[in-house]
Amino acid sequence: MELRKDPITRSWVIVGNEQEPRHQTEGYCPFCPGSPNPPQTITTLTATEQGVGPVTAMVHPSPLYRIEGEPQRRAEGIYDVMNTVGAHEVLVQNIRHDIELWQSTDAQIAQFLLLAAQRIHDLKQDIRFKYVTMYKNHGAPAGQEFDHPVSQLTATTFVPRRVLYELRASRDYYADKERCVFCDTLNQDMRNPTRIVESRSDYVALCPFASRVPYEMWIMPRRHESSFERTITSKHSNLTELAGMLRRTLQRINSVAEAFHLVVHTVPNTYQKSNILQYWKTVDEDYHWHIEVLPIWAMKAKPYFLKEVYYTPISSEVAAERLRSLSVR
Repeated sequence: MELRKDPITRSWVIVGNEQEPRHQTEGYCPFCPGSPNPPQTITTLTATEQGVGPVTAMVHPSPLYRIEGEPQRRAEGIYDVMNTVGAHEVLVQNIRHDIELWQSTDAQIAQFLLLAAQRIHDLKQDIRFKYVTMYKNHGAPAGQEFDHPVSQLTATTFVPRRVLYELRASRDYYADKERCVFCDTLNQDMRNPTRIVESRSDYVALCPFASRVPYEMWIMPRRHESSFERTITSKHSNLTELAGMLRRTLQRINSVAEAFHLVVHTVPNTYQKSNILQYWKTVDEDYHWHIEVLPIWAMKAKPYFLKEVYYTPISSEVAAERLRSLSVR
């Protein structure tokens, strides 16, 4: 496999030549205790309190990115090509095969979030990697790979395009106003809370003003924080509160959709600095980490031209009102 960059959109694309499924389990779960052929374990967080099981980071059975080697960015005419150097891990949320995040206790979810934060922090020590994040694809329409309740983590030698757009827009807004654009939008939505789904002391769950899909939700810290991993591992973080909000958010999402994508947006690897491009000088002041949850909502297909523009038949205000009305525990 190799990475190819589209010179027009600036997107990096993994190009492979697969003839068979990426992994086969032959009737057993590779992540359940006692598996005859488990993936390589990277680290395990043991229980912090009674009733909370361990959470484990493992190497993906068929990784898209591999830790060995160098990117070797090179030209093929006008095109850019790189080796698929990086990291691709599976974060086992629960040793139980039948308990998902939204069915877990807040303490179990907090343990999982701590594992994700520690893995992001550890991988950012490798200056080859420009971006590290955690994500979850749930449901067949979302491309779920495993039956076991897991999330995944990737470290890449590039910043994904969507995040790069956010970083550049945040930097430009800060250069103009010396304020964080995320903080400004959050403050405005708190003054007029029609798009707020839930608000606690440290965190807010909301439907963004220009939602890309029906019932899209973001979870954000109310205080300005640029780094997910620094927030989670801080002694002053209210991790149990975040865990509870994530659980209730996913309960709401599962009430309106059968599948979703979840992704953590955090700062790029600031250990990986470019002396030529001078990126991310103000990133700790201008960027604001958040968790995005995008439901996959069944709807009538739209004409092709709309695929280049997001379309949602439900406004953020209506979606937030419906989500607030749902019964969650």
